[in-house]
Amino acid sequence: MVRSGTSLEEKRAVFVVDDDQAVLHALKFALELEGYSVSIFHNATEILAAPGLPERGCLVVDYRLPDRNGLEVLADLRARGIKTPAVLMTSEPNEGLAQRAAAADVAIIEKPLLTNTLNQAIDAVFERTHR
Repeated sequence: MVRSGTSLEEKRAVFVVDDDQAVLHALKFALELEGYSVSIFHNATEILAAPGLPERGCLVVDYRLPDRNGLEVLADLRARGIKTPAVLMTSEPNEGLAQRAAAADVAIIEKPLLTNTLNQAIDAVFERTHR
């Protein structure tokens, strides 16, 4: 059920940040097939400069970006008042990163993205935050 004043498209908005063009476009394609409205960003600078990111939706951010790491990007967004829930992608998960992500209330999924892991993580964000 969509709340008054909130479009279904806004509720299903996903914002993906990854510097790997192939990964970025593959994720956009796959997520759009699942019914999400997907916006892509090639690096931290692009998403931090994006005007008007909505509170609703889900950020999917790669941990290793050329201009800063994914947790730093999320911290910068939070400092600007953007509280959009997030999923962090990483190919090298470790205990320290898991603890920092948990403290920031960010789910981690491991690359390569095999099976339906990313969709499940995004769906969990929407279930938890967009009722």
